[in-house]
Amino acid sequence: MARALRGRGIALHTDAAQSLATVVTDVTELGVDLLSVVGHKMYAPKGVGALYVRAGLPGPVPLFSGGGQENGLRAGTENVAGIVALGAAAELALKERENDAARIRRLRDLLLSLLTEAIPGLRLNGSRDHRLAGNLSLTLPATGATALAAAVPEVAFSAGAACHTGAGLPSPVLTAIGLSAAQAARTVRLGLGRYTGEDDIRSAAQALVRGAHTAVDTSE
Repeated sequence: MARALRGRGIALHTDAAQSLATVVTDVTELGVDLLSVVGHKMYAPKGVGALYVRAGLPGPVPLFSGGGQENGLRAGTENVAGIVALGAAAELALKERENDAARIRRLRDLLLSLLTEAIPGLRLNGSRDHRLAGNLSLTLPATGATALAAAVPEVAFSAGAACHTGAGLPSPVLTAIGLSAAQAARTVRLGLGRYTGEDDIRSAAQALVRGAHTAVDTSE
C-alpha cells in the first residue's frame, strides 16, 4: 500500500497500537507517513500515546485551539509522567520484545490447542501463523459471546473485534472476512500478554470450555 500511494499526494497512516510490544515496527520499512502508538498496549500507563509524523508532512490540525506550549496542537499541560513512562516502556519493549513474543506465542498455541480439542467445531479466524503473538479470534459453534461472558465471569475477554464491544452490531471486520452476523455474535477475542502464565492459560481454557458447553445461546 505504501509503495502504491507514494508520490500520489496521499498520506498513509497505520494504527500500531497492538504491535510494538511483540512486533518489530520500523516506519522506514513500512513506508508509512503517520503511525499511532498507544502506551497501555506496551505496559505504560493508560492515557498516553504518540503519533509519528514523517518529516515534510503537514502537521495534524488541532481539534481545540490554544496551548502555545503544545505547539498549538492542544490546550493544557503535558502529561510529563505519562510521557516518561511511555519512553521507559518502549525501551523495555525493545529489550524484551523477542523473548516476550516467543513465550506469548507458545502460550497462545497451547490455549488454542486446549480449546480446539474440547470444543468441536471451534473456528480460528485468520492465519494461525501471521497474527499478533497474543491474539486469538475464535468463533464458537453454538454459543453466543455475550452468553459465554455471563457464564464465565472469571475470564476477561472481548466479544467480536477490537473497539466494537457494546456496539450491538456485528463487527464490520468480522463480516468483511466472511462471517455471518450470527457467527460474528459467537466470536470472542482472547488476549495474552507479558504477565500471562501457563496456569492462567489452563484455568482459562477449563472455564471457557465449561461455559461453551453450558451457556444459553441467545445470539440467533
